[in-house]
Amino acid sequence: MSAEAAPALFCLFGATGDLARRKILPALFKLHAAGAAPNVYVLGVTRTADIDDTSFRGIATEAVSGGSRSREAAVWADSRLHYQPIGDGTPEDHAALARRIEEIESRHVLPGNRIFYLALPPAGFAPTARGIASAGLARSAGWSRLVVEKPFGHDLESARALNEALHEGWTEEQIYRIDHYLGKETVQNLLVFRFANAMFESLWNRDRIESVQITVAEDLGIEQRAGYYDPAGVVRDMLQNHLAQLLTLVAMEPPSRLDAAAIRGEKVKVLESVRPPAPSELVRGQYAEGKFGEAPVVGYRGEKGVPAGSQTATFAALRLEIDNWRWLGVPFFLRTGKRLARRVTEVVLNFREPPVSLFERYEACRPQSDTLVLRLQPDEGFFLYFDVKRPGASFELARQPLHFNYAEAFGPLPEAYETLLLDVLEGDQTLFVHSAEVEASWRLFTPLLDAATPPLPYAAGSWGPEASEAIIGEGSRAWRNP
Repeated sequence: MSAEAAPALFCLFGATGDLARRKILPALFKLHAAGAAPNVYVLGVTRTADIDDTSFRGIATEAVSGGSRSREAAVWADSRLHYQPIGDGTPEDHAALARRIEEIESRHVLPGNRIFYLALPPAGFAPTARGIASAGLARSAGWSRLVVEKPFGHDLESARALNEALHEGWTEEQIYRIDHYLGKETVQNLLVFRFANAMFESLWNRDRIESVQITVAEDLGIEQRAGYYDPAGVVRDMLQNHLAQLLTLVAMEPPSRLDAAAIRGEKVKVLESVRPPAPSELVRGQYAEGKFGEAPVVGYRGEKGVPAGSQTATFAALRLEIDNWRWLGVPFFLRTGKRLARRVTEVVLNFREPPVSLFERYEACRPQSDTLVLRLQPDEGFFLYFDVKRPGASFELARQPLHFNYAEAFGPLPEAYETLLLDVLEGDQTLFVHSAEVEASWRLFTPLLDAATPPLPYAAGSWGPEASEAIIGEGSRAWRNP
């Protein structure tokens, strides 16, 4: 962990919801236990008037203890956690919230540093941000920051409307749009891997790289989230945000300096340089019945809450071209889906083959292109595959990897939310999404939302519909299916 965060009050809207219980409260407790945030107090905020400080502390203790009530968690909750109902979110409700915040800050001698975390359904983002600002809470003796969970809109028009609503009471420097993928150590390490190692950065261009694959595969289905997922679909849920963010980090130019403004500026340039894909270039799929091992699983339309005959896509594969000096002519292949063969997130860079083969006269000795695999989850690490001579009298080539594994070198990695919440406390926006990024990404992917053809079925436990193989195209490598 970095240096100790400044004293602050963390106002958590939606404090008893699933996200707060599973991710945010445990992350705050771990930061406290690690000594990174010893003077951060939490004010849980929900509509419910039947909860008070004591009952909220009990809820939080069980959340951070995995359903039990550990002593350490109970001590943290009793000394750091408070609760305030927000009712219907009227001006009077927000005025009461402001009074409670001032009372807590006075009691604990806090300097007026405030974080407002909106762990809410998307419809609540704009009215809640307005209500907080209208109560005068966007300005304080210290600093005030607003954290917004994805999705940031559901198309370009709604994303622009949300940005305008947030900017009514908050400056862009105060807004932290959180995408938990950017909090993963291996995602952050893409910057270090590229820009701290001249060996790789010198090869990171169209002269040496033939193609790039980005895969975010999930082995789970929609997990009781039909109410959210069916109207959203895979483009909104994954392609427009997670995969677009990985694309920008892989393809961006070196920033002028290692700070949020410079890095996010280069990411926007990538999105603005992508040649807009046609809807016909997107392969959409929907998982059907299948098996994981010996266990049968239902198809998407058999999931609880999914409308009969739903045409929502759960798989997408897309070829993109980036029209700039570094990447012109290099295809980027993006693939994501649910109920695929295994859970894995990888970036695969296929290097060009040698222009002349010295081994043609030897049978079974055609060299393969070198491949760099950046594994983001699970078993985080890097793998460089290259050819060597197989020992023996015959002249045969064998493909072997050099590898680096995070767990072997450093032990368990911190959770993404721990990293991101500490960055919010420290005022570092590097790993958060700027309004310009949101709109540039939606400008690119909104035309893909209204597909004219139904999604292609694929068996649960497979790697998606066979049609996804066709977009790789002649001269490129097949999908890597680890």
